[in-house]
Amino acid sequence: MEQFNLNKGGDTLVLNCDGQPLSLFPISTINWRDAISNIVMDDVDVLEVYDNWIVRSQTMEIQVPAVVMTRKWVPAGRAVRFSSTNVYMRDDYTCQYCNQVFPKDSLTKEHVIPKKLGGRVEWTNIVAACGPCNQRKSHFLDMQPRIKPRKPTYGEMVAKVRREPITIRHESWNTYLKWPDENVRLSGPRKPKQ
Repeated sequence: MEQFNLNKGGDTLVLNCDGQPLSLFPISTINWRDAISNIVMDDVDVLEVYDNWIVRSQTMEIQVPAVVMTRKWVPAGRAVRFSSTNVYMRDDYTCQYCNQVFPKDSLTKEHVIPKKLGGRVEWTNIVAACGPCNQRKSHFLDMQPRIKPRKPTYGEMVAKVRREPITIRHESWNTYLKWPDENVRLSGPRKPKQ
């Protein structure tokens, strides 16, 4: 997978040779330069292009690809990265102590077993908590989360992330991503200044 340096917010969606995205969490995209490089190296087939975006060199002219598909199978990583955002999403943006839903910026990561008592920063010891509950619990063990924290599977997180809004660069992307239409926004590509 070294040839596909995936990045968040890239202009080209990358599909595996079976027509499925390499990843939905995060969405498998690459920047347009890498996409063109993969075309020249004959590593991908172009499925969709940007109508009004052409790049030129001294020897060629090419439409920037919106969607490419690998010619060979690329094993996709399915690990769920530990982060605040992923903890909040795993816990459905719900404080695990008072059971109220909060916006992401009103939540904190709370140690079930406090660091002071040897608790670690890992999936099985961190839960989403509102500020007041986090302060009330502090470094004590008398409050327990409503659900025991655990590391979510890739499939669980994909199901949760599909409920989130997504911004795509090309209208064809959702043919392959299959996101609920009400959560999709089109932003168009970020063309470099000429």
